[in-house]
Amino acid sequence: MNFEDNNKYIQVKDFSVSGESFSLIMDEELQLLKTVPQPTLDNLDSYYESEDYISHTDGTRTVFEKVYQLVKKNAIQKKVSLLSKYNKKGTVLDIGAGTGDFLVAAKKQGWLITGIEPNSKAKEIAISKKVTFSDSLEKLEDHSFDVITMWHVLEHVPNLEYQIIQLKRLLKPNGTIIIAVPNYNSFDAKYYKEFWAAYDVPRHLWHFSRTAIQKLFQKQHIKLFHVKPMWFDSFYVSLLSEKYKNGKMNFIKGFLIGLSSNCLGIFRREFSSHIYLLKNNTK
Repeated sequence: MNFEDNNKYIQVKDFSVSGESFSLIMDEELQLLKTVPQPTLDNLDSYYESEDYISHTDGTRTVFEKVYQLVKKNAIQKKVSLLSKYNKKGTVLDIGAGTGDFLVAAKKQGWLITGIEPNSKAKEIAISKKVTFSDSLEKLEDHSFDVITMWHVLEHVPNLEYQIIQLKRLLKPNGTIIIAVPNYNSFDAKYYKEFWAAYDVPRHLWHFSRTAIQKLFQKQHIKLFHVKPMWFDSFYVSLLSEKYKNGKMNFIKGFLIGLSSNCLGIFRREFSSHIYLLKNNTK
C-alpha cells in the first residue's frame, strides 16, 4: 500500500467520543483511504468508550435504538440466508461477532459457529447466548471454515493486509468470504462530506471502494464475484450525519437523503454500504 502524506482526501472529526480531528489519505492505485494518525493499541479501546456505540450492546434506551434493534433482527435473517445461498451448511467464522445475534441465528439454521470478538462486554452478552469463541485467529486451524463473515469489521482492523492473509489461511478451498463495509463513493458520503457518520474516525482505520476490495483480495487469489447493497445503512448513516452536521437528528431530512442515496445507487452501483462476496481460488 502506498499512502502519500500530501494526498489528503478529506479532513474529518471524531463526533462520538474524542472530538479530535483526523486526515483521510488516499492510495491512488487501490482507491483506499487510511485514517491518519491511527490510534495505537494502547489507546484504541478509549475510542470505543461510548454508550452510543450500539453494535456492542443490545440497547433499547431510545426510539433510535429501538428502531435499530428491530431492523437488525430483519437484517440478521437476510445475512444468514446468504450463507446457504453460496455454500452448503458447514462451518462459519464471524469476526467481530458483537453480541452474537448473527451466530445464534446461523446456529439455529444448522451451521457450526465460531466467533471472534475483542470487546469484553459484547463478548459476555454473546457467551450468555451460547456463542462459542476463539481467542484469536492465529489459534484456529488452516482451511477450517466454509464461510468467514465480517459485518462492518474490516474497517476496524489495524493490520489490513495481514488480516486478509489470515482469511485466506482459514478458508476452505472454494470457501466464501462475506465482507460488509461502508462505501465512501456513495451519494450520502458525497452529500455529507466531513460530517458523514460512516467515516467514524478513528474507529474506522480504513475506508473502502469497490476497487479497493477487489484489488486487496485479488493479491491473495480471492475473487470478488458479487456485490449487494445494504439498503438500511443509508438511512441510519444519514440520520447520524444530520446529528453531526446540525446538532440534532432530522428524521425527515435523514430519510430523504437516505432514500436519494439508495435510488441513485441503483443507477450508479454505489450504495452507502456494500456486501462483498468473495470466493477462494484455492491457489
